[in-house]
Amino acid sequence: MPKVLLIDDEEKFRQSLAKRLEMRGLEVVQATCGDDAIKLIRQDASIDVALLDRKMPGMSGEQTLKELKNFRPAMQIIMLTAHGSLASAKEAGKLDAFDYMEKPVEDLDFLIGRIEAAREEHGYAMERLEVVKTERSSLWKWLMGQHNSRPLFILVGILAFAAVVFMPTPQRMKELLTVPKTPRIENAAVDMNMGYSEYRKMSDGENIVHYYAKKNSLYTEKDGKKDLLNPEQVFTRAKVMLGVIVIAALFWATGAVPVGVTALIVGVIMICFNVLDPDKVAQAYAKDAVVFIFGVLAMSKAISRTGLDRRIGLLLLSPAKNLTLLLLVFMPTLSMTCSFISEHALVAFIMPIFVMVYASSCRAAGIKKDKALMVLFALAVCYAANTGGPGSPAAGGRNAIMIGILADYNLAPSFGEWVKYGFPMVPVMSLSIAIYLLVAVRPKVQVKQLNASKMVKQSAEKIGKMNRDEYVTAAILLIVIFLWIFASDSLGMGGPVILGLVLMNIFRVLPWREMAKIHWEVVFLYAGASAIGKGLATTGAALVMADTFVNILPPIMQEGSGLAIAASIFTGLATNFMSDGATVAAIGPITVPMAQIAGTHPWMVGFATAFASSFAHMLIIGTPSNALAYAMAKDPVTGEQLVTLADFFKHGFFVLLISFVVLWVWVILGYWQWIGFPS
Repeated sequence: MPKVLLIDDEEKFRQSLAKRLEMRGLEVVQATCGDDAIKLIRQDASIDVALLDRKMPGMSGEQTLKELKNFRPAMQIIMLTAHGSLASAKEAGKLDAFDYMEKPVEDLDFLIGRIEAAREEHGYAMERLEVVKTERSSLWKWLMGQHNSRPLFILVGILAFAAVVFMPTPQRMKELLTVPKTPRIENAAVDMNMGYSEYRKMSDGENIVHYYAKKNSLYTEKDGKKDLLNPEQVFTRAKVMLGVIVIAALFWATGAVPVGVTALIVGVIMICFNVLDPDKVAQAYAKDAVVFIFGVLAMSKAISRTGLDRRIGLLLLSPAKNLTLLLLVFMPTLSMTCSFISEHALVAFIMPIFVMVYASSCRAAGIKKDKALMVLFALAVCYAANTGGPGSPAAGGRNAIMIGILADYNLAPSFGEWVKYGFPMVPVMSLSIAIYLLVAVRPKVQVKQLNASKMVKQSAEKIGKMNRDEYVTAAILLIVIFLWIFASDSLGMGGPVILGLVLMNIFRVLPWREMAKIHWEVVFLYAGASAIGKGLATTGAALVMADTFVNILPPIMQEGSGLAIAASIFTGLATNFMSDGATVAAIGPITVPMAQIAGTHPWMVGFATAFASSFAHMLIIGTPSNALAYAMAKDPVTGEQLVTLADFFKHGFFVLLISFVVLWVWVILGYWQWIGFPS
């Protein structure tokens, strides 16, 4: 039964209105003053709406409203007054009152309608503020909880983490982390020339245990004497990182706690178990990719704020006259573009356009929301961006990392050679994914007629010609893109975008207050993923994961095309839990030498590894594109998160399978066999 708090010092009016509301099925809780109301809402979390008299002795209605909002920000408050004025209505609006009505209330139906609308808005506010309303009607419902608060999965995560950390150290882990580095490749399974690229700095005869402890200044002190960590202590830290990836993946996939909190949990565990000292944990969070995500989220605000997003939409969405064309034409076009220009930046600039198209489509169809339509838009954009990854070395840092690994063996391909082996995969894979979205998501969309091209054109016409802010924003955007293409080796991806934000602030296009309103949860999320990648690699846990996978391969997959397929499987799975760059950095140095030993061309295995690192479709931590699409996929009116982690996981699983099939059939067993590899 809906519960309403009625706050009024006039007993006769209060009792009469309460009785009338109760006769219409509402439960009414009464308070005679602001102090009593505050005490009530602090004890009773089931009250969603309050009817508040403006003029009361002691604490006024405006003061009471402010205090109620302080303790319950999502609560919706309808102001009632017999002394209404324009000034008092404005003041109530400033304090975030839901509505302002005069009393006595003659039209009860109208009041009840406003109460229902306020309850609906309360739900949206709870979503925006990530406030969890726990169901306590049964133990099972309490355990399952709601998104961002699932006690059952929190408990399972803690138990799984403990099981991994306190399990007996596998013999294979001991061998991998204590085997000395050799000057040449002798044993493909254990040689440290093939581990995390940082291990190449080890001296001959040194092992991971000693190098990890020395590099990170990790000591134990006994009787006033300092000693580097012993092997068992390093093994424990490697198991901690394996436990971290288990608990983080579980929490991110199920929404057990907010995704940003999970990212912070990663750092807490790494510090508490002394995986790295606090300064180095902080450094692991502050990667270039994290700065990049912050920058493009802020820059996308300027692009949307000035209207430049509508001009960009005119260029990109001109063929999208219906949903089918949007998927079958726009997706491959975006994928091929992302092969040469940062896919993360394109997602940041394109998603606001689709949010605008979504809002216009819902209004035109006369519906409040169409979750399936936003899911279709967000997944189409980020999956198209992801599939551009294999197209060229310019598509992402993961490709540059693989070229660096191959260069260590004097086998680095040229730009043109990479394009020759990777670009034909891009349109085929994006079309395959587009067909999946047409079959799996399109039938659930409520908006049946959608002309994105027309909507973007009409939206651009409404704002008229480009103004000064648009020209400035466009010029800064071109500078940033130029630096991304030609100076990312020295400036990274974060440097140019931070420069862009500084310029936008100097030219008064984007004030700091607007920059600070970005979706910080996504920034923390990707920072957490970066920290996981660093911890896995530096402790040797990533090497253990890779070796475990290699050892379970059947003989048919230990050479030739089979080895390339095996490398792609492990990389494609791992990249959903680690950043794509960290995945290639951890796995590439293992798979490339294995190819040499097996008599397989290293390009075949190296390319398969790099290409599969673009398959981060299931979790939003795998690539900034997913994180950005998720951050922006909100209802522009209510702020409700329309695309969830579950949507990514469910559809991403099938898209991952499709990506594997295209890579194996069309690429590895297809045109690669025809064009061959150089001797």
